[in-house]
This record gives sequence, C-alpha cells and structure tokens, in this order.
Amino acid sequence: MTDGDGFKEKLIASKERWAREGRLLTGSPDLQRARRLPPGQREVKNWPVLDLGAQPNIPLDKWRLSIDGAVENPVVLNWEALKALPQSESVSDMHCVTQWSRYDNRWQGVSGRTLLDLAMPRAEAKHVILHAYDTYTTNVTLEVFADPDVMLVHTWEGRPISREHGGPLRVLIPRWYLWKSAKWIKRIEFSAEDKPGFWEVRGYHNEGDPWLEQRYS
Repeated sequence: MTDGDGFKEKLIASKERWAREGRLLTGSPDLQRARRLPPGQREVKNWPVLDLGAQPNIPLDKWRLSIDGAVENPVVLNWEALKALPQSESVSDMHCVTQWSRYDNRWQGVSGRTLLDLAMPRAEAKHVILHAYDTYTTNVTLEVFADPDVMLVHTWEGRPISREHGGPLRVLIPRWYLWKSAKWIKRIEFSAEDKPGFWEVRGYHNEGDPWLEQRYS
C-alpha cells in the first residue's frame, strides 16, 4: 500500500465516522439564512483544497467529456468543442460539507441547460450521474441539474481553474454542498434510476441541501 492509499483510506474512514455521529449538525437554518450562511458553516476567504489524495492531470489535447445514457443525442466533446458551445458567467456562493463557505465566486463555463439542449434526455431520464477522471461519482436529480445556476466551469475569478480544484473542468451546483460539484468531470450519464455515488454510499445524504443541513443520510 502506498502512502497515498493510506491517506485516502484514513480520510474515507474519518468522513464515514462523521456521518455516523452526525458531526457539524446544528439545526438553526432561519437565523443562518438571514446571515447568508447555512447552519453549521463558517465563512472563509481562501478556497480550501479537499480531495481523495489524487489530482488527475489531464492535458487539454487528451481531455474528453462524454454525455450519454438515456439521451437522444449522445456526444463526446473535446476541449475545442466544449469552448465552442455558448459560454456563460455567474456569481455564486459555495458551501462545503466540511463546514466552510466562500461568498461571491465568479465563474465562467457552460450551463447545464446548454448541455441538456445538446444531449436531449429521453422521457425516462430522471437522474444525472457525474463521473470524474479520478473514478469519483456523485448523483443528482435531473431537476437539480436543470437549475439555471448549474454549470460546468473552467474559469474561476478570471483564471483557469487549477488542477487541485478540479481543472480543467468541474461541475458547479451552488445550491448543494460542494461534494455534489464533481471535480475533473469526465462523463455525464443520464439514467432512469438513481445511482448513489462515492460519498452517498458512505453515509452522506443523497441530496445535500446546505440550508436543510442534509449532510448525512
């Protein structure tokens, strides 16, 4: 076993214990919402780095994004094709389940709705499974993915998103805890059935609304 494997196992075990113990739950959403801060969170000015001990390095000429499953138009995009799609900008807060929040992040990328228009999910598609280059997965409903603020982002604060934060492209679902915003996105799978992802099968909530403190199942 490598040192990286040991770190990953310790991190997973620690977070599974948090889920069993209900760590960080506070139960006071009304007061926190008035302060713009979900319950149990604290504001930070930096952007903490959290991963499973591996940060994939994907050269842009090798990078691909597959959009498939229950869709009428499955596609595979290279970097040039992604950048040729309509580009969007947004400003949003982000909230991590490990208790920090960062306000007013400026993003650029491709909206989820643009990808929906491109792929054309079939009527039976109710869920979206996000697959990353490091084998991480997470799940959201199609309804959540279709929110107007959902994006696949390549730029943060005017600069390309760094590798440690999920570059060259990561998902942004700002209304949910950040573990739903998969880094190093590789594949977007539309599915008739739900497929809980890496943390969801390890005690984390299947949804992840920070205002409802949906940290754990």
